[in-house]
Amino acid sequence: MPEDHGGIGRRALVVTGAAAALTLGGVTFASGAGAADGDQETRTVRGTLPAGSPDFVYVPLDIPSGVRELKVAYTYDRPSVPAGTVGNALDIGIFDERGTELGGRGFRGWSGGARTEFFIRADEATPGYIPGPVRPGTWHIALGPYTVAPQGLTYEITITLTYGEQGEAPDVIYPPERAKGRGRDWYRGDCHLHSWYSDGRRTPAEIAALARAAGLDFINTSEHNTHASHAHWADVAGDDLLVLLGEEVTTRNGHVVAIGTEPGTFIDWRYRARDNRYGRFARQIRRAGGLVVPAHPHATCIGCNWKFGFGEADAVEVWNGPWTPDDEMSLADWDSMLVSSVRNGHDWIPAMGNSDAHRDPDVVGRPQTVVLADDLTREAIRDGIRAGRSYVAESRNVVLSFTASGGRGEHAGIGERLDVDQDTPVTVRLEVSGAPRCTVRFVTDQGVLHTSAPLPVTGSGVVEWRTTPSYAAYVRAELRHEAALGPLPGALAAFTNPVFLLARECARGRVSSIV
Repeated sequence: MPEDHGGIGRRALVVTGAAAALTLGGVTFASGAGAADGDQETRTVRGTLPAGSPDFVYVPLDIPSGVRELKVAYTYDRPSVPAGTVGNALDIGIFDERGTELGGRGFRGWSGGARTEFFIRADEATPGYIPGPVRPGTWHIALGPYTVAPQGLTYEITITLTYGEQGEAPDVIYPPERAKGRGRDWYRGDCHLHSWYSDGRRTPAEIAALARAAGLDFINTSEHNTHASHAHWADVAGDDLLVLLGEEVTTRNGHVVAIGTEPGTFIDWRYRARDNRYGRFARQIRRAGGLVVPAHPHATCIGCNWKFGFGEADAVEVWNGPWTPDDEMSLADWDSMLVSSVRNGHDWIPAMGNSDAHRDPDVVGRPQTVVLADDLTREAIRDGIRAGRSYVAESRNVVLSFTASGGRGEHAGIGERLDVDQDTPVTVRLEVSGAPRCTVRFVTDQGVLHTSAPLPVTGSGVVEWRTTPSYAAYVRAELRHEAALGPLPGALAAFTNPVFLLARECARGRVSSIV
């Protein structure tokens, strides 16, 4: 018989270690004793979530012994709403008998709103879910009411157990942590991609083929709130393509891309900025050898705008997919952070760009981050990104060389520091290829101080500018396409992380400005 979860008054409010969540009444099955191989048992539950529901609602399932497969399917209503009012969107995932405690020890999968059903067996699971034994105990379906219409959200969940002997767990093979590199060189990568293991529509093999076609040397897996894809990339990695493993931690107050974590690392997402839990999981990413990179901080989708601050960031994703006004805002914010680092004398946060490609026509490798690394290894790429030895280009066609030189042969490149006397003339030089008719802008802590004429149609050219450390504490370069509308800046073709110019006072022999 169907079970009705009824209204809000029939639920228990519990605290799971982060934000408050609702736990509904449990769903029970027969003992499983005497069930023949292949026998099935089904339960259906229904309920309504009101507007203003907590971020997560848990449906307990008491799983008996002898279960070979767990399958869950769900539907919910989508009523008409007035213009400007959010409608219904309900995400789903599951935790096993180890519980729902924050940290994800019992995590077995998440598909968000990308699927209407999933299954778990010892030998296989729906993409986004973790294969493994269906052990007896209390499991929890996790519902995430992403948005709820004023009328409420009415749902129906159907749970089917199939009895029988557990299958054999598959061998887990992860991609190698190094590829055949070129020694110390510039390597191109896209660290924000989605396959069918979350809400993408491409297989790992399809993504790898597109990455190679885009001239990429490395990619990073970044499925929403699941590490289920980690065991499915070994076959597509190779000497010519390094596959880093990670996750897009998709909270209700912004998304963060974990780049290059150890295989099998899961990072929980069930918290908001007000819960004061983000720092704990940022540190977990680093302990797992990864980078913490806030994604698309000014994106306009619900829950995408970054609310956690940048104190834990190793880099920030300034350019996400096709260049849009929210990227322009992210670039301006990042530049303000550079100014603050100069003023306060603290470390600066490098910028990067990624495609966030999900499906056609999303272009893998547009944009791409080009990193100076000692070799094509997980560790070397991570170190290059963290050090800011990188620039962002819209495609493989754009190639940059950016340096600052003093009068006595001193020089520094992207992400480096030039330490000369405060009034020493410094020559900033940008060599470009693959950017036809683009305009070069040199940006400093004072703003844009030099703008070139458009490059020729060949796309190649050299732009130089002279300054001093007392006039410019740092210099970075932007390449912009010709503006389509009057004085508005054109879309970016590329930008670099800054070269810092350190002002040294000769009389006292000390550095007066350090970042």
